[in-house]
Amino acid sequence: MPGFFSNFFKMRDDADYAALIKNGAVIVDVRTTTEYNLYGHIKGSVNIPLDELSGRISQIDKSKPVITVCQSGARSKSASAYLNKLGFTVYNGGSWNTLTA
Repeated sequence: MPGFFSNFFKMRDDADYAALIKNGAVIVDVRTTTEYNLYGHIKGSVNIPLDELSGRISQIDKSKPVITVCQSGARSKSASAYLNKLGFTVYNGGSWNTLTA
């Protein structure tokens, strides 16, 4: 099946991230707090580690698009799938350091 594996293992959605951010999208960084603080982060992003996401969902504005990021794209992909099931408009931005804000 052409495209199946590339879509299955895709670590970043195809989107115009600059436009999303310009129009008020919320960047949720799902790395651990240590990773977020030690290795850097996107200015203005919100750090909600993946394992805390379900308990802190109220901290995310559902009326705005959400871009999830992490170190490689794997955790952000899980987070985006979870948020999508909850009705958020969400994009997996992949690795935080490739997303320019």
